[in-house]
Amino acid sequence: MHPAGLAAAGTPRQPSKRRIPVSQPGMADPHQLFDDTSSAQSRGYGAQRAPGGLGYPAPSASPQAAFLADPVSNMAMAYGSSLAAQGKELVDKNIDRFIPVTKLKYYFAVDTMYVGKKLGLLFFPYLHQDWEVQYQQDTPVAPRFDINAPDLYIPAMAFITYVLVAGLALGTQDRFSPDLLGLQASSALAWLTLEVLAILLSLYLVTVNTDLTTLDLVAFLGYKYVGMIGGVLMGLLFGKIGYYLVLGWCCVSIFVFMIRTLRLKILAEAAAEGVPVRGARNQLRMYLTMAVAAAQPLLMYWLTFHLVR
Repeated sequence: MHPAGLAAAGTPRQPSKRRIPVSQPGMADPHQLFDDTSSAQSRGYGAQRAPGGLGYPAPSASPQAAFLADPVSNMAMAYGSSLAAQGKELVDKNIDRFIPVTKLKYYFAVDTMYVGKKLGLLFFPYLHQDWEVQYQQDTPVAPRFDINAPDLYIPAMAFITYVLVAGLALGTQDRFSPDLLGLQASSALAWLTLEVLAILLSLYLVTVNTDLTTLDLVAFLGYKYVGMIGGVLMGLLFGKIGYYLVLGWCCVSIFVFMIRTLRLKILAEAAAEGVPVRGARNQLRMYLTMAVAAAQPLLMYWLTFHLVR
């Protein structure tokens, strides 16, 4: 026999390997009995209902547009708008009863030129001659047109600056604390409130007919913060000597300013008629004017002497 034939006869026969074709994308599994149509159906179903969102055709208009197109909704919106306008008008009327917004606008109607002239008048009131407040049709003109008119801009800014300067003074002495600074500000406000209440009560007891309002009093009494700022700053720069010199000058200036301003307000009847101040009632008015003016230097010293050491 041929050697190759013997080798073939002696070797066991290997089973033949059948090649199974690999399934490709898009082709069915050869061992699967039925075609799987669920994926195709889901894709088709999803593609069909996509435009409508839930299988229904998309609406032609939005719900908001349909709501606005309804005449009943238009009436409701108009009624709501009218109610809002009436509520705003009611609030605007009642807020002036408690907070005089219109009057506050008058006291803040200032400009740079007025502020400069007013500060000069507070420091040097000795050369000023005309202290009458100008009127236009029984209404005082805005402060920016009359240097004698009271304002709240300078007192408000002076009070804030005074609190800041007090904090600076306390910080230079290593005594600064938020509580102490708050106590300083609240003390100044408390004294101002007490002054206003005391003057109003005195005017009521003396039965003075004057056009001096509460906001006028706040403005006039708030001008002393300007001199207090100057005294504390000079005390920080030059010590006690600078403090006493500048504060003394400012105290005398504010005394003269208050006398010449308030005498036209409290003694308005006698000053208008040119009648000398006589009688018990007029003397009480004069004493009241002097007391208000004299209280300003005392409070200026009381609120600042502990800030300079």
